Amino acid sequence: MSERDPLRHEDLVPIPEAQRVGHYRATVPPQFDDPAVERRHRKERLAAALRIFGRFGFEEGVAGHITARDPEFPDYFWVNPFGVPFKHVKVSNLLLVDRDGQVVQGEYLLNEAAFVIHSTVHQARPEVVGAAHAHSVYGKALSATGQELEPLTQDACVFHDDHAVFEDYTGLVTDLEEGRRIARTLGSHKAVILRNHGLLTVGTTVDAAAWWFITMERSAQAQLAAKAAGPVQQISPENAKLTHEQSGHDYAGWIQFQPLFEQIAAAEPDLFD
Repeated sequence: MSERDPLRHEDLVPIPEAQRVGHYRATVPPQFDDPAVERRHRKERLAAALRIFGRFGFEEGVAGHITARDPEFPDYFWVNPFGVPFKHVKVSNLLLVDRDGQVVQGEYLLNEAAFVIHSTVHQARPEVVGAAHAHSVYGKALSATGQELEPLTQDACVFHDDHAVFEDYTGLVTDLEEGRRIARTLGSHKAVILRNHGLLTVGTTVDAAAWWFITMERSAQAQLAAKAAGPVQQISPENAKLTHEQSGHDYAGWIQFQPLFEQIAAAEPDLFD
């Protein structure tokens, strides 16, 4: 594999058992034969991602949600409970929601916008396991400008030709038809900027969806800061495309999330309760 080739998980060898340290377990996404085990894994990643979002200050009151498709019932998804701080979410208080918006497992209320946005995205994109949306500061700021994310940095290139802008702000997202319009605008991309609202990212793992959100928020911050400082120099289209090919695939998103997961798992083991 040359330095200019994309990083692919098939090129990596799992770390031998004797060399594993702390919570670190793998360099490739795990495969499961038992849906119950896979469900537990997705719920752990979901709770961890929410805690990480809390640490990064992505909360705005009760706004914001991350979802994980259930592996056994693909029309159902797991989501954070309404009103519970991101930093306090545990595996045990996640909600399981069916395609009609009914909570079939869990003791908390469901955020209506979470159902409208995420249910339509999960229905439109069967391969999507995780989806993340929050009212983060720089995502909101960028969304108010009408700009796309530009290839100004290496990190931003993971979104090159791989995100869209949803132009139709009409208030809180409580109408399923608006959710469907968001899903159509997202299309096959990994992210969409919701005008005057914030960011939405998706992935074939919860890990990737969460990482895309984190790095999109930071890229929005970098773009706003760079443009405030003066004229900017974009990466050329051919090099932006190359960089996207190298690091914009979902395995790259998954692997980027692993250090964050290890940190939160070690620091806050009660998330697994």
